[in-house]
Amino acid sequence: MKRRSFLPALAAAALASALTSTPVMAAGDAYPSKPVTLVVPFPPGGGTDIVARLLAAKLAPRLGQAVVIDNKPGASTAIGAAAVAKAPADGYTLLLAASGPIVIAPSLYAKLPYDPLKDFTYVAPLVSTSFVILANPAAGINSVKDLIAQGKANPKLNFGSAGTGTPQHIIGEMFNQRAGIKLAHIPYRGSGPLMNDLLAGTVPVAFENPLPSMPHVKAGKLKVLAVTGAKRAAAYPDIPTVAETGLPGFDAKPWYGVLAPAGLDPAVTARLNAAIRDTLATTQVKAQLFALGTEPMSMSSAEFTAFVKRDLDKWTQVVKASGATPD
Repeated sequence: MKRRSFLPALAAAALASALTSTPVMAAGDAYPSKPVTLVVPFPPGGGTDIVARLLAAKLAPRLGQAVVIDNKPGASTAIGAAAVAKAPADGYTLLLAASGPIVIAPSLYAKLPYDPLKDFTYVAPLVSTSFVILANPAAGINSVKDLIAQGKANPKLNFGSAGTGTPQHIIGEMFNQRAGIKLAHIPYRGSGPLMNDLLAGTVPVAFENPLPSMPHVKAGKLKVLAVTGAKRAAAYPDIPTVAETGLPGFDAKPWYGVLAPAGLDPAVTARLNAAIRDTLATTQVKAQLFALGTEPMSMSSAEFTAFVKRDLDKWTQVVKASGATPD
């Protein structure tokens, strides 16, 4: 009688046991193994750069690697955005994106060096900011209702912005559309020159970021009429919303988020998303962000992607209805 060999069977059993008991190293587990670069498409020192550096410092310990800031300003952030869009989709080159270049610029410019939906992985949102509607006290505009009434009575009433196509400009155009008025747009080369003319009364009204604006409000040099988000801003709870004071349903909040090149491994995306959300949830980081006039956002990558698509649709409609052009 021929003896049966049990060696093959034992080897097979051992292999099966090893495969089932030993965890398989996923891409997200091995990532990151070297420093991560966060491209900031703005010059150093601005609000976006401040948020980026705060994030980098607090995110690094959670990733176990340094997060290096690389400022690439120029061409209304297109240079930095295009650099990330063309980078390897390995999780080591990320973009700190502002909403304007992602959801406003595509409907303003005939050609961009990136496609906002095809060229990026939407990793995680960071913060949103309710802008404020400001008025020079000499204009006699004390509320949103006053602004609408004066806009209807005076077709020459104007508003200033930090430049054509900026969130300040397009939020103003959205206000025009919802209020049924046509405040004339006066573009400036940045918020600094705009603020100077607003303080001097050269322009009566502006839609602006609260961070550089509120010190002038506290000093009595400007009046704040409302915040532009659907809810009152946590940093400024006493300021009413546009929706509360004249235009129900009005909601306009620029946001910032972290993007990666398209095709990023889902495990790496999930690893980054979890680390960013944990960072933003800490009491210290929340307090620092509130001090900057911003509010943390928390979404999965899939939720963030869907949010951006909705926002892109909304602002495309506003830009087209306004007839705004880059020049």
